Amino acid sequence: MKQNGETNQRIARIAAHLNPPPNITHQIMESSSLRRENCRAKGGSPGFKVAILGAAGGIGQPLSLLMKMNPLVSVLHLYDVVNTPGVTSDISHMDTSAVVRGFLGQPQLEDALTGMDLVIIPAGVPRKPGMTRDDLFNINAGIVKTLSQGIAKCCPKAIVNVISNPVNSTVPIAAEIFKKAGTYDPSRLLGVTMLDVVRANTFVAEVLGLDPKEVNVPVVGGHAGVTILPLLSQIKPPINFTPKETEYLTSRIQNGGTEVVEAKAGTGSATLSMAYAAVKFADACLRGLRGDAGVIECAFISSQVTELPFFASRVRLGRNGIEEIYPLGPLNEYERAGLEMAKKELAGSIEKGVSFARK
Repeated sequence: MKQNGETNQRIARIAAHLNPPPNITHQIMESSSLRRENCRAKGGSPGFKVAILGAAGGIGQPLSLLMKMNPLVSVLHLYDVVNTPGVTSDISHMDTSAVVRGFLGQPQLEDALTGMDLVIIPAGVPRKPGMTRDDLFNINAGIVKTLSQGIAKCCPKAIVNVISNPVNSTVPIAAEIFKKAGTYDPSRLLGVTMLDVVRANTFVAEVLGLDPKEVNVPVVGGHAGVTILPLLSQIKPPINFTPKETEYLTSRIQNGGTEVVEAKAGTGSATLSMAYAAVKFADACLRGLRGDAGVIECAFISSQVTELPFFASRVRLGRNGIEEIYPLGPLNEYERAGLEMAKKELAGSIEKGVSFARK
């Protein structure tokens, strides 16, 4: 009898990684006094609890896979309105220490969010050929609003990484929802613009014949078209580009998303590179939460760097999220002109998000 009881417990521990469990598994869990929230991988290293909202999507799946590989993650919650059980089952088989749990549909959103340290939001529809980020607004704005309401209720102290486009509008939406709930902390809400930095580093490295890991290009402004402003004059290592090189690189960085959408010919947008960039940024947030020094990245945040209420800037991340926002620094004539164009475009996108959230 004792052996059967131990066997049932082992079965329940394995089954606890899958959601929803079959009825027979549920009965075993109940009879053995095990609960999903108490099940941990034996020997799993301590770390942070991370939720991915939109985990079954084109960005969400590779993002979930890569976060499962991150040694700073101890518990990984995967939430979506469809297909989460399959994604959860698949990823839970990976032999890394993070415990994976799946949550399906609106009724399970609160369970997915409770107790999280970091929430990543890639949920929404992707861009298709001919679509601008503004075309995505009506669908994705409502999704971000609903998810933000859940965050405000269940994990108001979590760091929130917003990926859902248009980021220039969805971050202001989240901010307004948190304000309504009385939980808004601007240091904990960050729009993920890391893909612009990743592209900038890659494209510049190609031109210079360098390893992209040796290149660091600050990218400020926003996360769409002309609002994306790479500061090539501040590149490390320092390089003096010709006006033609500057124009070419700036244009390619600003239109990197369109380049992928067109190359995929109607089958999707930048999902794999976005997942990579999102994980790179999430890792920086987790290292900041751990207390690592000198964690500096670019993000779209509440800001006083310009007259706009939100702006992408270099920030230093720490235990409380954003701990320092850096000024733009010296800009050349080309960048100053680009800044004015970026601000003009950004102002409308920000106001669009604020107005939607206040309805």
